[in-house]
Parts: sequence; structure tokens; C-alpha cells
Amino acid sequence: MLTRRDFGSLLAVAANGAAAPAAPHQAGYAERDITPDIGMEQPGGYGKVFHKALHDPCKVRAAVFDDGARRVALAGVDALMVPRALVLAARAEIRQRCGLPPEAVLIGASHSHSSGPTGMVQPGEYDHASPLVRKLAYEQSSAANPGYLERVRSRIVEAICAAHDGRTTARTSFGVGVEDKAAFNRRFRMRNGLTYTHPGKGNPDIVKVAGPIDPAVTVLGTWNDLGQLTGCVVHYACHATTSPPGISANWIYYLERAIRGFFGPGAVVVFLQGFSGDVTQVNNLDPHANPNGDQWARLVGGRVGAEAVRVLLSSTPGAAIPLDAKSDTLRIPRRAPSPERVRQCLEIVQRDPKTAGATNWTFAKEILMLDALLAREKEVEAEIQGLQVGPAVFLSAPGEMFCQLGLDIRAGSRFPFPCPVELANGCVGYVPTEEALGPHGGGYETRLTAYSNLAPDAGPRMVRAAVNLARQMKPGALPEAPPAPPFREPWSYGNVPPELS
Repeated sequence: MLTRRDFGSLLAVAANGAAAPAAPHQAGYAERDITPDIGMEQPGGYGKVFHKALHDPCKVRAAVFDDGARRVALAGVDALMVPRALVLAARAEIRQRCGLPPEAVLIGASHSHSSGPTGMVQPGEYDHASPLVRKLAYEQSSAANPGYLERVRSRIVEAICAAHDGRTTARTSFGVGVEDKAAFNRRFRMRNGLTYTHPGKGNPDIVKVAGPIDPAVTVLGTWNDLGQLTGCVVHYACHATTSPPGISANWIYYLERAIRGFFGPGAVVVFLQGFSGDVTQVNNLDPHANPNGDQWARLVGGRVGAEAVRVLLSSTPGAAIPLDAKSDTLRIPRRAPSPERVRQCLEIVQRDPKTAGATNWTFAKEILMLDALLAREKEVEAEIQGLQVGPAVFLSAPGEMFCQLGLDIRAGSRFPFPCPVELANGCVGYVPTEEALGPHGGGYETRLTAYSNLAPDAGPRMVRAAVNLARQMKPGALPEAPPAPPFREPWSYGNVPPELS
């Protein structure tokens, strides 16, 4: 049981020298509401679904760090994705209002499947296509809402500028914990030699899990002169698909509640999603029934949040220096369906989905939409970004990145706190490993669609670009607690032999 004395000791660890001289940097945090309206589309699938209830608010949460020479901004958005056009427009206004250069602003989506309509089809994306494809895209696919996109863009700008304008002298702590019971790889090697996504509990043909998880919970905490937590940045890798009933930030809502429950409601919790394109909360090897959406969200968010609290209590605040930011833009070819497949898919979509089969009809629709995209653009733009905060580096890519790619970035970064961030500064769909697209690969994430269609070497190219950016930066020193005073004598209460009488 945690005693009053123990609790006081924990708070002392958290404050850890609050009276010490201020470290030479400033930081600011802010958040803004982006909760969608009831009746708006719920993104995350290939067809239209509409929100009917509200569970909890969706937000933009932002942090800005300033070492006197550079400033960098991190924004976490409760959204399925942040379209590239939205990011470019937000960065342009942020530069105008705050002077932050585009490469110093990272905007990442949590990939909440219970958030507002920022995807999948973008406004005007298929205006060049045939009437049939326009109907498939705009009327029979999940589509972004133009008014909501503008709301999200303006709130991102407001949150980052408010965090920038609210900078105060601060000390920042860095730490990493482990949470390996909340997330699981969803792809499995089967007896037929292929790999399936979510093969089903109790499936006798499962041979083994086909990929890793990333259990690291990396946390940057910002503390004021009184030793109070003003905000933190949390990085973890797990799909936000727990889906509580209604509009929701998903399990990130309970992550925030866990941290605020200990440190107070004023702490802003910026969440950045790790490489989790093949990692979700679903444990396919668990023989028990899955919990309901709200229970699942509490489980994941609570476990990750509890670990974040432990990390914050165990880390020493100090200087978050140096800061740096770099980016690289890749042009990556799309995979293309054969003309014969396009012809077959055209025949399928002209049939009733009930007779054609819902799955066959859906992915035939996707092939026709991809064919239309290829007519306009055979390559996609992918920004790889490196944003350094002292001994931590956030290395981002714009796709739903397979977990192994993130582990490869971690191994090559040379930073003590490397954070691979997916779905940042745009969205190019799933980015599997080359193995997943090879002879023994397969699964949902490798299907060819208008959403996911990059060349097989896209993942390794992004990894190399991210590692290259990290190696152009030098990690800052990890803050350390002050040393103990020189030994003089043992504690007089305890330097005695056993007393038996």
C-alpha cells in the first residue's frame, strides 16, 4: 500500500530539485478542440459510416521548445490522418504568425478510427476521373469533409501558435518505459506459407506471429519552477482502433486521463503515434472474447498512461538542448494494377455488391480509383522529418508504417531516445516491409488500393532517409540528478548490531 510518506517521496522525485537554477530553454503547451459534429462521417474504412453519438472530445495538442537558437513544434492530432495539403497550409500560416520554418513543425495523426472526417478521399481528388469513378469515390467511399478539414487546419495553427506564445522557462525530463501487454502484431504466418492479417482466434492453421511490436513508452515531461508538470509528449506504437461508442480520441483519451489523474488537469498530453501499421490492441492468440470498445480503450490507454506516469516520476528534469530540425522529400512510385485486372474490376463494380460479394466489390472499387489516380500521378510525395529535442529525436514518415521499419530506425539513429512517428505531415497509406510484399507475405495491409499502393522498396527508402537525418544531428546530454554529498558516516539510527534484549 502507498503510504502518505511514500507519496511525498514520489512527489519529491517528480519535482527533483525544483529550487535549482532554471535550465537554459523555454517550452509552451496548448490544446484546441476539433470534435466533429454528430452526423459527420466516421473515417477508417472503405465505405461510408456516420457518427451518431459523442464519447469524448477530439483535440489538437501542441508543444513548442526554444533553446534560444532554434525553436521546434510538435503537434498531435486526434485524427485518422492529416492530409498533405492541410499540413502545408497550416505550416505556411504558422511561419507567417510565429516564424517557425516548415521543417521545424511536425504534425502527426493518432490514427483514431473514431475521430472526424479528414480522410479517406480528399475534396476534388477525383474531379478528373470518369463519372463512374467520381461516383465510386465521392458517394460510395469514406470521404473527408471540406469544412471539417478547415476546422482542423485552423485549430492546428491556433494550438501551435498558442504554445509558442505561451513559452516560459522550463526544465524537461526524458525517459522510456515498457508496455508489452497492450499491443500485439496482427499478422501471422499460416500453414500454407502465406501471411494473414487477423486470422481469427483459435485458427488451427496459425504457425507464428509474423512481426514484432515496439513496447517502448517514451516520455518527455516539461516542469515549471515549482516542480509541476505543465505538459508532456508521449510516444507509443498501437493502432487507435479500440473504438469506444461514439466520437472519440480513442484510447488516447484514457492515456490523457491517466496522466492528468496523477499530475493534475492542467497538464497537456501530446501523443505521437509510433510505427504501428501492423500493430493493434487485438491479441489473436488470446482464447478469451475481446472486451467491448470502451473497456478496450481503458485497457490500452490506462496501461500506457500508467507507464508514462512511472517514467515521469523516475526521470530527472533538466535542459532540453540542443534543438534541431531537418527534412527530406522522397518521390516514390505507385504499384499499378494490370489492364486485365482493371477490366475485371470494372465488370464487378457494375454489379450489385450483394451479388458480387461485399469484399470483392469494395476492392474492385479501390482498383478503379487507383487506376484513376495513376492517370494523374504515378508517384507520391513522402516527407521524412527529423526533429531533435536534446537527447530525443522524432523521426517521422507519412504512412501507416510497419513496426519493423520503426525498429530499424531505432537501431540506426544513435540517439538514446529515438521516436519513429507514423502518419506525420501527410498520408500515403500502408507501408509494409519488403518481406510482407514477398512470396510468403500477404494480408490486409498489402492489398492494392487507392489508399495503399507504394512500391515494395518504399519502407527501406524511408528508413534510410530517416536514419540519415538522425545521423546529421548530435544527441544532447541526458539530464542527471545532482550527485549525493560526500560520505561522512552511516546513519546513527541504523549503525547498530541486532538487539535481542
